[in-house]
Order: sequence, then structure tokens, then C-alpha cells
Amino acid sequence: MSTTETSPPPDHLDSPAENDTGRLDGASRLRIFTILVVIVLYTEVVPLQYTMVSAALQKMTKTFTNVGGNINWAVIILGLVGAAATPLIGKASDAWGKKKLFLATGLCFFVGCVICALTSNWTIFLIGRGLAALSIASQVVAYGLIRDLIPRKYIPLGVGMIGAGLGFSGAVAPLIGGFLVDHFEWRAMFWFLAAFTLVLTPLVMWIVPETKLRVRERFDPFGAILLSAGALFTLLYLDNGQTWGWGRPSALAWLIVGLAMLVLFVVVEFRVSRPIMDMKLLVNPKVSLTLLMTAFGVGITAVQPLALGYMTQTPNVDGLRESVTQGVVAQAHQMTGMTLPANLVHVSFDPSYTYGNGFSMLGYALHVGIWAGLLGMIVGPFAGAMARRFGARIPAILAFTILTISGVGFVVFHYSWITYLVLYLLAGIGFGCFYAAGPNLIIDAVPQEQQGISAGMLGVTMSMGSAVCMAITTALLNNHPVKAHIDVMGHSSVQTIPQVFADRGYTLSFWVVLATTIVALIVAVAMRHGRQPATGGEAVAD
Repeated sequence: MSTTETSPPPDHLDSPAENDTGRLDGASRLRIFTILVVIVLYTEVVPLQYTMVSAALQKMTKTFTNVGGNINWAVIILGLVGAAATPLIGKASDAWGKKKLFLATGLCFFVGCVICALTSNWTIFLIGRGLAALSIASQVVAYGLIRDLIPRKYIPLGVGMIGAGLGFSGAVAPLIGGFLVDHFEWRAMFWFLAAFTLVLTPLVMWIVPETKLRVRERFDPFGAILLSAGALFTLLYLDNGQTWGWGRPSALAWLIVGLAMLVLFVVVEFRVSRPIMDMKLLVNPKVSLTLLMTAFGVGITAVQPLALGYMTQTPNVDGLRESVTQGVVAQAHQMTGMTLPANLVHVSFDPSYTYGNGFSMLGYALHVGIWAGLLGMIVGPFAGAMARRFGARIPAILAFTILTISGVGFVVFHYSWITYLVLYLLAGIGFGCFYAAGPNLIIDAVPQEQQGISAGMLGVTMSMGSAVCMAITTALLNNHPVKAHIDVMGHSSVQTIPQVFADRGYTLSFWVVLATTIVALIVAVAMRHGRQPATGGEAVAD
């Protein structure tokens, strides 16, 4: 079933020919693939910042000492701001030009990274992260650029290249971030990301043409405010419910207000003439099931690398005990001027934990981080080609089958970095298939004049799905801290160890994302859409 019934009438298009998008049908392969490579590289700021920052969170706590487990908001805020900004930027790209908005997201990212690199204030740091999060929309705009500019037979492959680009970032970001953090400090990551954007911006300006498609749009800032505020209040409740008390009226108020604003957002989107998320599109099962699959399936792609970064960089129990002991000895010397014998300090942990390798950030990259990214980089284009030949539903089913197997392994097997590496390698294959399947399903679901808003809805879904799973993971970890019981010659004290969590916190997080992945797999198997070869939108074009 086509969504033409819900499409804006032709007079919403500025171009006299509705299908005149500036498609480069007569261009050489060299030019086409050069444009694709530049577009993909410019979108790399999204996975680069996520992979680098999530792996470096433990190191950053030395600067932001008072935030505890909420250091994860350095990553969660990407989903929160991205969810609100993506549909607005997607619509703006349809109205004003996709290349212009593509470059604008890069500029915001550059400024945000510079702010983060210069500050030691947590609030200002989050402002910088929020500004950089506007780059989340660059991937949505990139899908629109590819659909408008690239010959249709190359569109599924081009979308697959974006999936491959995500794998590329997964491979190189831990290496680059690890080198920078281990040899300098965490701020060096943000200087690198700012320089990366600064170098690529002129290439986008010179090489990527602007599209001709224009859609007259009215913007819905009230809807964006309701979406972002409702999501923020709900995520704050999920993140802090255990600390506040899940059933306390003051805590429930955050959840009730957040959900009420999200419900009001849906009501507003049905009533406004040009919504940021066209709820009428959800009547089309091609769109609604793709978004549902994505909402449930994206969480595992966010939680697994975050957990692995924490677990492998945490020292093992003996290493942590030695570190705590040395800290007590140093504190005693500072207070009394005397050297306390280490054998007089007795440290035990409640609860204890079974993971931990004490890797540096670069060590994490070399042992674990790069390999799943490399697989994803290889698999992405193949998944795009598979969608072109067999339909995008096949790589979606393959993605969630593999991710489910990987998720089961994280729940069932005892920790060792080698075991988790093998499971993460499986996940890398799933990541590559997933990021090729979802955009191809959306592109083939709607006509080109709805590409901006539908891609924006996909971006919102991915951002919110990741943010919710990250917030739940943060809450579960914060609810299971490791405490050190310290005894020095009969004097006892209890100290919560920052950024070290009990096994149960991780296990519960793995159960959550396993459950969401299984739901995504069921949706992918059930959907009727995507059973025909992907056409790059040709099937729904006039």
C-alpha cells in the first residue's frame, strides 16, 4: 500500500517537476562514489563521538567527580536532544536545502566539541554535548541527500555505506580515543572531533551538490518542546527512580508530567497542519512497523559497547583492593605524616564482582573495541546489496537474529573478555545489517516529498530507543554499587567505589536489551514490507 494518500499536494513543491531532485543519473561512477564517501565521512561525527565518549566515561569521572553514575548523561543527552532536533532539521532540509542543513549540523557539532574541550563545569559540558547532539540529524539529512542525488540503483548500496561508516567508526574511534586519552587526557578527544569536522566541511562544500527538491514547510516548535521535555522528565525518572523512591509522589510527578507531555505531543501532532512527526504516516504499516522494530532493536547497539567499555577498563577485584588500600595509606600519611603499613588495612567488597581487566582505553580498543566495528564496516555494504536483491526485510531479520544470539550470550556466559569479544563480534555483524535495513525500509515506504519527515521520524525513534535503554542501564548500574568495607586496626568505614558496579547491574541491563531485541525480531519477521527488492524509493515515486 502506498502512502500517496497522506502526501502533501503538489503545490507544496517549489520545483515545477515534482520528481526533479537533481539526481545525478548521467554522472560517472567515480563522481557518484566520491560524493557518497564524503557524505558518509561527514556523518561519522555521530558514531565517532558516541564510541569515543562512551569508552572514556570512566576516565572523565576524574574531572567530574560529583556526578557518579550520571556521567552516562554525557551519552544519554545525544538521544534526548537528537530526538527533538532531528525532525525539525529533517523538515528544514526539505524546505531550505539538504546540503545547507547538513553543513549546519557540522557547525553545531564543531562548536559543541570546542565547548566540551574547554570546560571543567558539568553543566557547561552538558550544554556543549547538547549542541554537538544536533549532529545526530546529519544521518537523517544524509539519507535524503542520497535519495535525491544518487541514481536509484545505487541508493540501497549508499545506505549500506552509511552502515559501513558506523562500523568504521566503531573500529577506529576506540583506537584514536584510546591513544588520545591515554597519552593526553579526555579533552583531546573533543579537539580531535572538532578538527575532523573542520577538515571535512570544505570537502562537503566543494564536492556534494545541493538537491533541487523543495517542500514548503511550516515548523512546529511547540511539538519539539513537548517531545524533548516529556522525554527528559521520563528519562530522569527512569534514571533516578531508585534513589528518589519509585513510588514516592515527588518522584512519580516527574513520570506523570513526562508522560502527559508525550501524550499531548501526539495530540498536537494530529492537529497541526505541518507536524514534525506526521502521525498519519503511522497508519501505513510500512512506516509504523519499521519504526516499532527500530525502537526496540536499537537499544542493544547502545548498551553493549557502553558495558564493555566499563567492564574491561575496571580493575579486577585484587587490583581494586590494592588501589583502595593504597588510597587509605596515602590518606593516613596526609593526615598524620606517618606511613601506615599496608598489611594493617583490610578491604572487602559488598557485593563483589567477577569482571574487570584494568585495560587502558587503548588496551580496550585493541582487545575488544575495534573488531566489531571492522565487521560492521564490512557487512554494511553487503547488507545494502542484499536489500537491493532480496528486500530489506531479510537483512533486518538477519540483524536481530544475530543480535538476539549475542544478547543471550551476554546473559548466560560468565564474564571473560575473550568470551565477550566473540559475542561482540557477532553483534558487529548484526549492527551492520541493522543500519543498512532500517533506512532502506523507510526509503521504500514513502514518496520523495515525505522523505524528510519520515527519515526524521526514524531518527527520533533511534535516538529515543537508545536514550531509554541507556537511562534504564544507568539506573540499574547505580542501583547496584560496589561498596568497600575498610578496617584499619579496628576502625571500620564503608566507601562506595565510583564507576564500579555489581554483576547484577550488568546482567539486568543485558536482560533488558535482550528482551527488546527479541521484540524487534518478531516485528521484522511479521512485517509484510521489505519482501521485494529495495528500489531506492522508485516503487513509490510518481
